[in-house]
Amino acid sequence: MQQSYTPTPQHKLGSGFGHDSTASEVLEGIDLHGKWALVTGGYSGLGLETTRALVKAGASVIVPARRPEAAREALAGLENVEVDEMDLSDLDSVRAFAGRLLESGRSIDLALLNAGVMACPETRVGPGWELQFATNHLGHFTLINLIWPTLIAGEGARVVATSSTGHHISPIRWDNLNFEGNYQKFEAYGQAKTANVLFAVELDRRGMEQGVRAFAVHPGGILTPLQRHLPKEEMVALNWIDEDGNAVNSEFKSPEQGAATQVWAATSPQLEGKGGVYCEDCDIAEMNVPDGPRSGVKDYAIDPEQAKRLWDLSVQLTGADLS
Repeated sequence: MQQSYTPTPQHKLGSGFGHDSTASEVLEGIDLHGKWALVTGGYSGLGLETTRALVKAGASVIVPARRPEAAREALAGLENVEVDEMDLSDLDSVRAFAGRLLESGRSIDLALLNAGVMACPETRVGPGWELQFATNHLGHFTLINLIWPTLIAGEGARVVATSSTGHHISPIRWDNLNFEGNYQKFEAYGQAKTANVLFAVELDRRGMEQGVRAFAVHPGGILTPLQRHLPKEEMVALNWIDEDGNAVNSEFKSPEQGAATQVWAATSPQLEGKGGVYCEDCDIAEMNVPDGPRSGVKDYAIDPEQAKRLWDLSVQLTGADLS
């Protein structure tokens, strides 16, 4: 008999953690020995801190990387970490990596979809897809669908999609998904981050019966290589840094703090039996208040109808599907 799906309420739990908590702090007392984690982009910025924290807690980590040699150099000295090659913007590369993972016979307990690009110059990949949507969403969508057998093989796997408050910038542009003829780098980023949340919503609904739960997270504002495409003067104008390159926004987090929410979502016992929610500051987020601060989650990002629509469209575009 099919289990009915009841969405988890988008309300804070009172986790005991917050804005300044670090990945090591949220993992204190959690034993991940014997667990396998997959962390895309797990060798730079937040991903590197996530990998370090998971290894410290006992997990073995697979890091698929577009630049495997750079990944091995960044991860040198960490035990129980394997690096493989994968470019999320190239679905042939994603398929090849997924095939190697399936052949290994491993089960994946934690999949942290951390890699991404932000506000890049207009770039087309595949059959003309906008790069941010293709990399941040379609690449991860394809990956999870292809490695699904490794996730359902274990007990209680979790998938964590790294979104951001960038999702407030734009819903899905159903009439012009690829910003053809009207590319706007931040709006395209916002759409991709909304897609990350909607993906978690529908994946959780589809995966719950097989023991897989999914979450989306906002890690916080952090200066990492993610901002590589933004010129210094633009980040100064945004009040992110000063003329010397120092962070000046008091709300920004360190990379160790930024990694905390995705690690918390991947491992916290407080989320047992829950899923499909957007998290920030190591807790489930509240709904965004219209015309209020840029916090919480927009209603269009957790709309189950839009989540299913995006899933069906993504299947059409990539050919990947759990079924």
